[in-house]
Amino acid sequence: MAAVTRINELKRVINHHNYQYYVIDSPEISDGEYDAMMRELAALEEANPEMITSDSPTRRVGGAPLAEFTPMFHRIPLLSIDNAMDEDELKAFHERVRKWLGATDISYCCEPKFDGLAVELVYEKGTLVRGGTRGDGSVGEDVTHNLRTIRSIPLKISIKSHEMLEVRGEVVMLKDSFRALNEDRAAKGEPLFANPRNAAAGSLRQLDPRITAQRSLVFFAYGVSEPARLSPSQSKVLDMLSGEGFRVNNERRVCTGLDEVMAYVERMKDIREGLPYEMDGVVVKVDSIPYQESLGVKAKSPRWVIAFKFPPTQATTQLLNIEVQVGRTGTLTPVAILEPVHVGGVTVSRATLHNLDEIKRKGLMISDTVLIQRAGDVIPEVVSPVISKRDGTQVEFRMPENCPVCGSQVEAEGVYYRCINMSCPAIIKERLYHFASKDAFDIEGLGIRIVEQLVDVLNVSDASTLFALTESDLLKLEGFAELSANNLLSMIASRKSVSLDRFIYALGIRHVGTTTASDLAKHFESLEELMSVSKDELSKVKGIGEVVASSIHNFFENKDNRAEIERLLKAGVSPHNDRARSAAPDSVLYGKRICFTGTLDRMSRSEAKKKAESLGAIVVDTVGKQLDYLVAGAGPGSKLDKAVKLGIAVWDEARFLDAVGDKA
Repeated sequence: MAAVTRINELKRVINHHNYQYYVIDSPEISDGEYDAMMRELAALEEANPEMITSDSPTRRVGGAPLAEFTPMFHRIPLLSIDNAMDEDELKAFHERVRKWLGATDISYCCEPKFDGLAVELVYEKGTLVRGGTRGDGSVGEDVTHNLRTIRSIPLKISIKSHEMLEVRGEVVMLKDSFRALNEDRAAKGEPLFANPRNAAAGSLRQLDPRITAQRSLVFFAYGVSEPARLSPSQSKVLDMLSGEGFRVNNERRVCTGLDEVMAYVERMKDIREGLPYEMDGVVVKVDSIPYQESLGVKAKSPRWVIAFKFPPTQATTQLLNIEVQVGRTGTLTPVAILEPVHVGGVTVSRATLHNLDEIKRKGLMISDTVLIQRAGDVIPEVVSPVISKRDGTQVEFRMPENCPVCGSQVEAEGVYYRCINMSCPAIIKERLYHFASKDAFDIEGLGIRIVEQLVDVLNVSDASTLFALTESDLLKLEGFAELSANNLLSMIASRKSVSLDRFIYALGIRHVGTTTASDLAKHFESLEELMSVSKDELSKVKGIGEVVASSIHNFFENKDNRAEIERLLKAGVSPHNDRARSAAPDSVLYGKRICFTGTLDRMSRSEAKKKAESLGAIVVDTVGKQLDYLVAGAGPGSKLDKAVKLGIAVWDEARFLDAVGDKA
């Protein structure tokens, strides 16, 4: 009986913290506390298998791989939505609705239109029993096992007035998760996803649910199949779903009349780039459910809803040439040189093509007219050639046999080609630029143009030389005067104390991105310990497989790499392990939830977060009731307004620096 009580209590508490973290972005406990409860629950369930239920939080980690997906039949079809491409088309929709209903003032429930994957969740007697993709609207794919791994999807709800509830929504990958995923894939030499929608779709359609569980997907509910069973209005349906633990878009608004709808559209355009997810328009639904039922549906779409689409993020242009860049590991990457074209709010003239296989798969040729796309802040991508525009002048691209920078031999390794000369100037430049990058040593002002001059003019060949630069050295470079030279030298000197994860990432070890570097820093106490472990020990680190373990081990076995690390240490670089220093119960920040907004003068936001975490703080990205402190720099935006309304303590940068003991 004691086991039953504890299991039920753990389920209740873990589900509560899942909601706090994954739905409302307001965590109340540390990751360590959460992990400890999950481990305890898993151990109790293993000892008492008869007590395992389908709604247990432990069921979210993903089970055995599937052989294939089975069909998911939608009881009520998921219809498509008509589009309005401009204000005139939206006005025409509004007039049709008014005429049909014989009403003057129509209220609409408006939401951002996600760029994700539509799915349906089926609950029977309050328990999630199956879920699937939209497919053709009538039949999709049953991806229940994968949907269960998404922590913003409740496995159990309290609405039980009816036997069945079909909840509809969108599975998306947030921008930060997308960037982290592509960063890790790039470090491992894997093809990158073109945009968050493709990443979400690919992640949800994995036959192995354990892969989906690692992909940080989010589900946003936007309705149910039979809303009249819940409420007389669309907006109240969303409120009810929110109350049941579903993540519902907090930017939703009820707008009365066309003018309010257009004001909402313009606001969404203004804040689009700052939202954590990709959106490509606004969905406008008649709010009254009886009105919706009166309007009914056409053959393929409802009459009561329309999607106002933002300007397209695709365009056509000419592929002028394909150049080859050499990266920090020697990888040759083909880059499309395009006739400049305005798309997605910027002028695009270059786009990565990843590798030769990607060029062949897409069938691209030099001088092709090509379709390119750019969604939000995602890197521009060449989608495909426009075959009908070919005129016989197109030329097939071939990878060079020699490095385009140093002329050394190029070796093929799977789908990649690499320059084998590690003294190649291009490799040295990329490694130095990587070393100084934001997620590594974060040496502000040391951009690629200065790095190129350091190599070309001063013959800098390794990172340790940066810490020996003098004013007279920098004055030899274009664009430097006494003040700017001393500013850069001061910035370099200030970066000698660096966290272990940043130091590991800065080394440029193949297959090691920021996530892997962080995992290594959490697992090993010091740089010395990491450098001395075997491949087998490395393979035991969470998230590190045999290939990555071999890469790390081989890097530290290389005498030249060890010599460079020794030179860095002799230059005064001091990597410290934030994990080892995190237990600081006497700190004012210990166990406190803290959020940052605006621009800080003394340090980057990333560095400030590291400082806070090293003192035991829980850093969050949103302002909620559970927040303890908001640190506001210049241009704080809406987070400051929300914090003031909630009565949360607001610190300026000076107060934060005092709290972390940085008074310099």
